[in-house]
Amino acid sequence: MKHINAVSILLFLTFIFFNTASAQRKAITMNDIAQQYVRLILDIGQHDPDFVDAYYGPKEWQEAAKKMKYELTALKDRADAISNRLKRVRVPRKDQSSALRKTYLQKQLSAAYTKLEMLSGTKYSFDIEAKKLYDVQPPKNSERYFLAILKDLEKSLPSGEGTIQERYLRFRNQFIIPKEKLDTVFTRAISECRARTKQFITLPENESFVVEYVTNKAWSGYNWYQGNAHSIIQVNTDLPIFIDRAIDLAAHEGYPGHHVYNVLLESELLKKKGWIEFSVYPLFSPQSLIAEGSANFGIDVVLPSKERMKFEKEVLFPLAGLDTTQVEQYYTILSLVEELVYAGNEAARGHLDGKFSKDETMRWLTTYALFDSARAEQRIKFVDKYRSYIINYNLGQDLVRQYVEKKAGKNPTAEKRWKVFTDLISSPRLPGGLK
Repeated sequence: MKHINAVSILLFLTFIFFNTASAQRKAITMNDIAQQYVRLILDIGQHDPDFVDAYYGPKEWQEAAKKMKYELTALKDRADAISNRLKRVRVPRKDQSSALRKTYLQKQLSAAYTKLEMLSGTKYSFDIEAKKLYDVQPPKNSERYFLAILKDLEKSLPSGEGTIQERYLRFRNQFIIPKEKLDTVFTRAISECRARTKQFITLPENESFVVEYVTNKAWSGYNWYQGNAHSIIQVNTDLPIFIDRAIDLAAHEGYPGHHVYNVLLESELLKKKGWIEFSVYPLFSPQSLIAEGSANFGIDVVLPSKERMKFEKEVLFPLAGLDTTQVEQYYTILSLVEELVYAGNEAARGHLDGKFSKDETMRWLTTYALFDSARAEQRIKFVDKYRSYIINYNLGQDLVRQYVEKKAGKNPTAEKRWKVFTDLISSPRLPGGLK
């Protein structure tokens, strides 16, 4: 037997160590991380029923999550461990798709950890919470900013007595869809948005949806994606629904909004690529800014302003039994009111940061967002329930619009605009990737 000296043994052990470490690194794949991520999200969902907005992955994972409710500290440790494993996953420089996937998982895991901290009792300011959950910095606007918009709006409103809010509400209340005609109007709006969307986006043959009318909700509409290209679209009828909301809800919740977004993620990323992380949608995450922002911007993609006004004047207004002679004035006023949309953010910031009492929050919403008291109450319920999530609608829309317009170029064709929009909503791109 040959003599084995200490140096030889050391070299041998070093060889074994580095090869074992190398093998361990190679064993960690993006797919492994993705599975761990999905199961983490399902487990967090056991602590907050609103957290998992949709799931259509392996049923046994969902059942396992229901049976075993992990402590929050254990879930935070898991989130940390998964994030650290993900850092060790190497992506080829030229593989943009895998790079986006890794960034997606990193950002989503970071938001999941923040959610766990909040569930554990950590309180963040409105701005810090929005940054940690949705990967964006919300803008701030002063009362002076909104007063300037209100001054311009006042000139466009029909003359009459009362405050700007009273005059605006008096004018707008002429355009409420009668309850008995709501389903007819909404069904026609969906069919129009669907037909226009399918001209530019290829959807699975089996894609489908059902519409339900509900009450006692904090939101005006919701898409509950079921998987296999099917959605349940719910419309809240607690408050009167204005004629412009028919297209807004049809496009936002359906085509090319949430329904199409989820269908494309499922078909393009989950089924074609096998990216299991797209079998679950955690609501309080950066993904929501893309989801809500693209759903809001999608309204203008599917029905640009001139085409929308023509369709509503010729089709929806008559179906609702409304006066068509004021369509142009109605949309002129609505376009000005749209500029007040960030007033809701300021109300939410003040409310959540404890700087506004409920009465002060109501004042902001009625004065600067021009809500009536019932809608202001509903919005406060929404903010109490979903907190800084509100930024995903307006800031998300602005960021998605800027991204699409920059990518599509000046004076793009409808085909080009749709192509950029479709590429965005069928990719793992998150807010940081919109810049």
